[in-house]
Amino acid sequence: MKYQDLYRWGFQCLEQAGIEESSLDARILLESVCNTDRNTLLAHGDREVEAKQEEMYRGRIDQRAKHIPVQHLTGEQEFMGLVFRVSADVLIPRQDTEILVEEAMRELHDGMRILDMCTGSGCILLSLLHYSNHCTGTGTDISPKALEIAKNNAASLSLEAEFLESDLFTGLDMGVKFDMLVSNPPYIPSAVIPGLMEEVREHEPLCALDGKEDGLYFYRRISSEAKPFLFRGSFVFLEIGYDQGQAVTRILSEAGYQEIEVIKDFAGHDRVVKGIYMPREQCEDTE
Repeated sequence: MKYQDLYRWGFQCLEQAGIEESSLDARILLESVCNTDRNTLLAHGDREVEAKQEEMYRGRIDQRAKHIPVQHLTGEQEFMGLVFRVSADVLIPRQDTEILVEEAMRELHDGMRILDMCTGSGCILLSLLHYSNHCTGTGTDISPKALEIAKNNAASLSLEAEFLESDLFTGLDMGVKFDMLVSNPPYIPSAVIPGLMEEVREHEPLCALDGKEDGLYFYRRISSEAKPFLFRGSFVFLEIGYDQGQAVTRILSEAGYQEIEVIKDFAGHDRVVKGIYMPREQCEDTE
């Protein structure tokens, strides 16, 4: 079958299945199977697709029609201009999280030590290491399978980072401090999860989504438990839900963080909270 005809078939199947971005997904899956790019459909749409590739494509369209995420079918997702391997064991990197990385980069200086809590695929930490000089980083996650994905991503990007299995800070050496803490923790209230898109609800790891009853559980733990691992003046960057800016600001303020800011995403929604760790007794000493 010709390339353009196979694409049209895939697009129609996904459209009938109610897939929101059926045209885009059909094209991405075809490019993945045929090892082509976005120009192929326009410039070489009349090329014949090999029988084996056609069979594979039909199989992936069938899977996507069942709401399995495209990224799980291709095994990768682009983030910050880099390609990361993903699976059902990690949260798929999203464009919203690039706001977190970009804001952290504003304060990132050569030689800093970075801590990434709930690292998942490692996309946040590895992006920061890729776009900086002589920085070091540690990523923690409670999931061993997620850590394997993160380690594979570090290897494929030729980056060195330490990845530790840990329930937030429990696996860290108490003698180590960090200049910057970044995290995209689980922040969706438990009651909201059943109403999420099927792709997210059924195919992404629950432990990377569920922020407990009010969605703020991990912000409370991070703000409190991070203190022994931060220098005076260390930066903290946390991704948040669109309606959590005020609540997370209050949590950080009460825990002794200063110069707290809420950064919005391109849609105008609160997306990141930034703070600086300044213990109260040290602040008072300087007054």
